[in-house]
Amino acid sequence: VYAAYKAATEFKGKPTVILAHTVKGYGLGPHFEGRNATHQMKKLTLDDLKKFRDHLRIPVTDEQLEKDSYRPPYYHPGNDAPEIKYMMERRAALGGSVPERRNTHAEIVLPEAKSYEVAKRGSGKQMAATTMAFVRLLKDLMRDKNFGKHIAPIIPDEARTFGMDAFFPTAKIYNPKGQNYLSVDRDLVLAYKESPAGQLIHPGINEAGAVAAFTAAGTSYATHGIPLVPVYVFYSMFGFQRTGDAFWAAADQMTRGFIIGATAGRTTLTGEGLQHADGHSPLLASTNPAVLTYDPAYGYEIGHIVRSGLERMYGENSTDKNVMYYLTVYNEPIIQPAEPENLDVEGVIKGIYLLAPAKIDGPRTQILASGVSVPWALEAQRVLADDWNVSADVWSVTSWNELRRDGLAAEEEAFLNPGQPTRVPFVTQQLEGATGPIVAVSDYMKAVPDQIRQFVPNEYATLGADGFGFSDTRAAARRYFKNDTHSVVVRALEMLARRGEVDVDAPVKAIEKYKLLNVNAGTTGNAGGEA
Repeated sequence: VYAAYKAATEFKGKPTVILAHTVKGYGLGPHFEGRNATHQMKKLTLDDLKKFRDHLRIPVTDEQLEKDSYRPPYYHPGNDAPEIKYMMERRAALGGSVPERRNTHAEIVLPEAKSYEVAKRGSGKQMAATTMAFVRLLKDLMRDKNFGKHIAPIIPDEARTFGMDAFFPTAKIYNPKGQNYLSVDRDLVLAYKESPAGQLIHPGINEAGAVAAFTAAGTSYATHGIPLVPVYVFYSMFGFQRTGDAFWAAADQMTRGFIIGATAGRTTLTGEGLQHADGHSPLLASTNPAVLTYDPAYGYEIGHIVRSGLERMYGENSTDKNVMYYLTVYNEPIIQPAEPENLDVEGVIKGIYLLAPAKIDGPRTQILASGVSVPWALEAQRVLADDWNVSADVWSVTSWNELRRDGLAAEEEAFLNPGQPTRVPFVTQQLEGATGPIVAVSDYMKAVPDQIRQFVPNEYATLGADGFGFSDTRAAARRYFKNDTHSVVVRALEMLARRGEVDVDAPVKAIEKYKLLNVNAGTTGNAGGEA
């Protein structure tokens, strides 16, 4: 075998293939060795154990094995044994264990408050999608004199779509050998620029490679003692749907970082085909215990979520650091509002806060919305007031997933501590005193807002985007799925009519008034598509 490998490594000029024939289950005894049933075999017989011991010359007696065949003893020759000494010496000569988790790492100074100002300011008169709001925040975080060097942006594809081509000339794309080609975009101001000192990781259209890079960077605090904060930005559903197993492995390795699902939502990318119609990624993400999923509507929400995430991963007082934050951001431009005074920051971080109290008196309803659907909810609030004299409070739900986790945790605490005072779930606390039926809406499947149903005492209805839908305008898609502005209005009127708080004919009149059954009559959203 040695001679074969030596000849193969020294042979030049042609590829060399070595076929190494092995025996499956080698050394495990006649019931295992070389048998196709190896994977179905669950345990060794006592006779197999003894033969295995003899084959490997392990100094364990028959008496020890016969004492309990289900718990054979482990054998270690001791740290002073020549075999152990040799292995440890060779490992040390090679630079230590790989990978090796270190309990301490270099100090990391979290960003200064001014680095988050861009998120708080809003976009003024300029329209900007939440993707751009996030990218602007990321740019300022990377400029932070102490913290910026720790960020590792990872973009497998569509950097220009996300507005991240602005990073190319300054942060540059990492390539240990530098740029060895003439880029086709060289005449552009924001052309590709590769460098051994590059900060961006750009693995091409390679999601598996991108998550591998994310995992390597997100565990560097332990494997190299140098904290890095990977920010993996992917397109639509090309994250958890394509590489969910890799994110599970990342969680198993205690990876820390940010996962950004850009151009998110089921109706925002109509016209590009079903491979972009993401209505389910938050549900896929919910299966990973290490992932905190957020669906923010505005830039200032993103700022507080990112700050909270960094403090949780690397703050001095954090006790649960090994987490990944998944933020869904959109490509639909809106006027990004400035952060309101007296913002309920705790509500933003924990998952829900009152965004816009009702402006009139009248039959009361509550609208819960997340992400890109928040502007629709605000428009529904106006339509309910103007056309039906109905009073609606609008709540921004930044995380359906985290509200559910908190509710389930409260239930388990009560389950394991009978007779003790029970903790009220956060969403229940927030909605205390919020009267009337609730309409919950998002650009995801109804199952996403349905996650909190059991923790809401009010009558509760969900609107979402279930099914494949079709490729057309945003407004038509939202009308088709019945999660647009006027669908929120009609659903609220239906519940109020059942309670006798509005005219019984109001829902039918509203369906006719807004042509709810006509997909081409939809008006929700705009046609803009830049980041």
